[in-house]
Amino acid sequence: MDTIASLFSFITTPVSWVIVQFHTVYGALFGADTGWAWGLSIVSLVILIRICLIPLFVKQIKATRAMQTLQPEMKKIQERYKNDKQRQSEEMMKLYKETGTNPLSSCLPILAQSPFFFALYHVLNSIANNDTIGVINESLLQSAQKAHIFGAPLAATFTDSAAEAQALDASITTVRIVTAIMIVLMSASQFYTQRQLMTKNVDTTVKTPFMQQQKMLMYIFPIMFAVFGINFPVGVLVYWLTTNVWTMGQQMYVIHNNPTPGSKAQAAYLERLYKHVTHHGKTRGRGERAIVKAIVAKGRDRNEYERKFITGLSKEGLAAQADGTVIKSEVSVATAEDGTSATPKRQQPKRQTKAQRQSGGAKTADDTDPKTEPTSLSKSDEPEDAKPAAAAKKAAPKPGVGGRSKAQSGQRKGQQRSKSPSKK
Repeated sequence: MDTIASLFSFITTPVSWVIVQFHTVYGALFGADTGWAWGLSIVSLVILIRICLIPLFVKQIKATRAMQTLQPEMKKIQERYKNDKQRQSEEMMKLYKETGTNPLSSCLPILAQSPFFFALYHVLNSIANNDTIGVINESLLQSAQKAHIFGAPLAATFTDSAAEAQALDASITTVRIVTAIMIVLMSASQFYTQRQLMTKNVDTTVKTPFMQQQKMLMYIFPIMFAVFGINFPVGVLVYWLTTNVWTMGQQMYVIHNNPTPGSKAQAAYLERLYKHVTHHGKTRGRGERAIVKAIVAKGRDRNEYERKFITGLSKEGLAAQADGTVIKSEVSVATAEDGTSATPKRQQPKRQTKAQRQSGGAKTADDTDPKTEPTSLSKSDEPEDAKPAAAAKKAAPKPGVGGRSKAQSGQRKGQQRSKSPSKK
């Protein structure tokens, strides 16, 4: 480990200088030789580093989501070129280049922290070996060696012997209890952070190998921390526990305010947003407008939760706009799946009965248009006394074969040819 840490010796002096500056402040409050002064100096170092790494964390989130989006395409490439690994790699690189995605972007925060981690380890190891390093001179070295966190020296490890613990003015039992508790907390925080990501902020509609890899990491990382943690000094355990807690809180904030599309976190977020928008009639803040704007821009590509959100707004008489704002609509209209207004269906004409079709499509009383209905002035001029005779003539049965007086339902449509009566 000393060989690896020495590779980062260029950053040892800046790290030791930052720790000394924070120690000066906390030493004035809690005492220069106390564990609070040195422990809080390490915690402040972590917070300072993580604040500087926030842009990389944002880039990591975007890269992770981009990788989740590309998983279906990557799976197709793997199946298509499963017997040609070289062509498979070429197609993967081509896909990354076309989409502007870098798989290593998700590892940037961890890689960026590595130099600081090894530098801090080297500083604490030098304190344990009674060696000055960076800006830590002899007086500061003695002060750090006297500092204890819950009875365990900053430079003590779980694997130290009783003689080594006694040299640092501590009990081996106390050292192992404190380090064991910190290792358990460090592993548990890492497990919870990864589990929170898998259960709440992953698109559950797409099952890909990437999800299986993340699930494996959920168990592998805590085991790695537990195995390597027994060799970490107490000060390094403080550093790593602090950075895990920071990551957990930072991730909770991102999941709550900017969840992954298609995840359970997005369903909960859109439900909260729907209640707020329907209550106030508008969106609040740039973040909410950005979410609504992205949903509107998707159109037919919206997932189940996004369609439900747009449909709910429409039923409440609200309409989401392309710029992310929400305005009131005068008429509440039903929306289709893609969020567009559903046009009313064209009414089909009434189907005529069989008798109407046989009579040439004569209109029923209900279908008569009052505008074209003839009035008494437009009736025929035949005399009134001729009407009974015409009616009687119309009602008179026509002679036919077999003495049938009415047309059967199976007769052909239209006027039938009259048959001459049989002569007696």
